[in-house]
Amino acid sequence: ATPFNIQWIGSRPTFIDVSSFTRYEPGDPWAGYRQFCQQFLYPLFLQAHKNIPFHPWLRGSLEGITPETCRSMLSGRDYLRPGVLTHVYLQAKAQARYESADLNIRRDLRAAGFSAALIKNNVSRLRQTIEHLHWKPIRSTWSEYDRQHPYDDVDRQGKSNFVSQALARRHWSLVWDLGCNTGTYSRMAAKHAEHVLALDADHVVIDRLYRALKEQGDSTILPLVVDIADPSPGLGWRGRERQPLSDRGSPELILCLALVHHLVIGRTIPLAELIAWLAGLGADLIIEFVDRRDPMVNRLLRNREGQEFEYSTSAIEAALTQCFSVVTHKTLESGTRTLYYAQAKTHAA
Repeated sequence: ATPFNIQWIGSRPTFIDVSSFTRYEPGDPWAGYRQFCQQFLYPLFLQAHKNIPFHPWLRGSLEGITPETCRSMLSGRDYLRPGVLTHVYLQAKAQARYESADLNIRRDLRAAGFSAALIKNNVSRLRQTIEHLHWKPIRSTWSEYDRQHPYDDVDRQGKSNFVSQALARRHWSLVWDLGCNTGTYSRMAAKHAEHVLALDADHVVIDRLYRALKEQGDSTILPLVVDIADPSPGLGWRGRERQPLSDRGSPELILCLALVHHLVIGRTIPLAELIAWLAGLGADLIIEFVDRRDPMVNRLLRNREGQEFEYSTSAIEAALTQCFSVVTHKTLESGTRTLYYAQAKTHAA
């Protein structure tokens, strides 16, 4: 009952661990119930009822959120919500009871007449509970990006043309779109790729993109909540059971549009090291650089007064030249944004 048994084809979930199915023996409990609650139900409860993001919790613990931890974050009023009393409070109480006593749970359940019908009823109630959970997020930083920070029509068209021409150079197996936001360029990339990973740290915009792709039945684009400045590390007792982001796939092309200034200025990542990391992924790169005259960059710099940043057109061009073979570039009409198509040196060779 772990989410790691589910992989994705675009927006479609696919269960892959068929070996986890076992034949039911009369009197046996649902062995995956606790795991399902800790890794699926409790994260959804906390997000829907408390607006607590679950990603950091699951990234910090492969086993998920324990009943005791979930209960400590819920109020007495929350016990009136469907499923909370049964699956959180009573489960925490039962677990504490069995951990402190010399009892055989399986034997006791068989003696009490536990049956497959009880498991089916439990699953049915869980399904109903989850189907009625709704997350009502507050407006996020980037959920209104298209409306609040629009390009003018000329720059927007110029950017679209440049990206489209770069994408059309070949058919790509895997494309990563870093900072995808609404997925405009992920959709553009999907016309020239077998698979596209649309990555953004903003859960609200990823949720909107996922719902739209699911409704359309899209099987090419997979939207993921990923913070490029703080990606998931290797997890597990050896640090290898769950691989870090950079080891999970080999992109042939990376889109990094309107993101560099947020990482370099907003998250204080050295520009040269960012470009070197991108080059280390072994992919071609379409990257957008927004210079200091841009209003968004000015806003970021105001929040970093007194700090020095190696942030200039000459700096990014030097880094790209060192790590890539720059094929072409275009400065948009506004004069504050420049797009580069850079080819991985391994490909150029």
